[in-house]
Amino acid sequence: MRRPTLYLAVLALAIVTAGCGDDSSDSSNSGGEGPIKVGQIVSLTGNYAPLGTENEKSVKLAVEQVNAAGGVLGRQLELVVRDDKSQPDQSVLAFNDIKGDVAAVIGSPFSNSALATIPLVDREKIPYISLTPADEQVKPIHPYVFVVPATSATYAARILAYLKAQGVTKLAVAYDGKSSYAKAGFNGTKEQAGEYGITLVATPEFQTTTTEFSAVFNQVRSSGAGALLVWATGPPGVALAKQYATAGLTTPVVFTGAQASRLWLEPVGAAAERATVASSVGVVGSTLPDGALKQAIEELAGPFQSKYGYAPPQFAQDGYTGVKLLVAAIEKAGSTDPEKVQKALEGLSLTTPNGTYTYSAEDHAGLSADFISINTVKAGAFVPTEWAAGQLATVAGK
Repeated sequence: MRRPTLYLAVLALAIVTAGCGDDSSDSSNSGGEGPIKVGQIVSLTGNYAPLGTENEKSVKLAVEQVNAAGGVLGRQLELVVRDDKSQPDQSVLAFNDIKGDVAAVIGSPFSNSALATIPLVDREKIPYISLTPADEQVKPIHPYVFVVPATSATYAARILAYLKAQGVTKLAVAYDGKSSYAKAGFNGTKEQAGEYGITLVATPEFQTTTTEFSAVFNQVRSSGAGALLVWATGPPGVALAKQYATAGLTTPVVFTGAQASRLWLEPVGAAAERATVASSVGVVGSTLPDGALKQAIEELAGPFQSKYGYAPPQFAQDGYTGVKLLVAAIEKAGSTDPEKVQKALEGLSLTTPNGTYTYSAEDHAGLSADFISINTVKAGAFVPTEWAAGQLATVAGK
């Protein structure tokens, strides 16, 4: 870490700041002039590029809107983007490359990349807004890490509540054993199932590289399960859904927020019509009653649709929301000083396209299961189930 050099740099900075006669300013403020630089580490190439490109589009859109409205603390935002290439080691390299130039970092949609980067975040103490839902990021708490998507365990709780309402008592769970997101989702399902009167009767594991799922279907068929829950990201979610539709199984299949996107809907095609898919509330925002939540969703949905020609998917909801949370924290702190922004995030409550966040020192996830919708697929679109519509109407009206 070259501690003597780092110490001298910090000392020199302290002297310069004192000489300016403004103890409240910090290095990134530059006397209140110039842009506030925000890093974004995002998967633009590799397996997670379909997710990352949606993150990037929505982050850019949010920054454009903020700057058009006058910026933050009277200054413009400037993005510093790095591609992690869907590889954890590249996320680490990217963070090290930008850490001295940015006020905060918006992190990768790839759970494994985020988890590899968090030790550096802990050391450097730079606010890190994570766009991936792995529970390990917030259990235990990492002081400078704040998660945007509902965590895997939160998704599990919402799905279990829905399945209980449908009378399901036996559940099969298939999961990608190489994905941090999927493993956390499986563990969250297993740990909470008993609270909902549900027993796991089959737990087939597959790999990110799996392309043929007959072994999974055979376990489900012989288990007597009343539903199959799938924890996967990327290509396996597509392949499994397509094969499930032709496997002769009548057991209802449920997917998670990783499939709440046209990136899954379009390649799966007609086979998706049999599926149930959990998502952020923003994905089905047009179905909500008028109120603050719907207004927050429309601030993203309308401009995104106009700019890109399709509705913002789950991953766009996350990127846009991440910028909104960070901007609100900087404004609340009145500074880009990392410690002040971190404290502001811990006391932040904000309604966004993903729902209303309430972060605290004990909760760096901030989003409850109330803002997750359980949807069916009708004519190629996500539509809340009757159960979800009733649940969402309650929070949308607040």
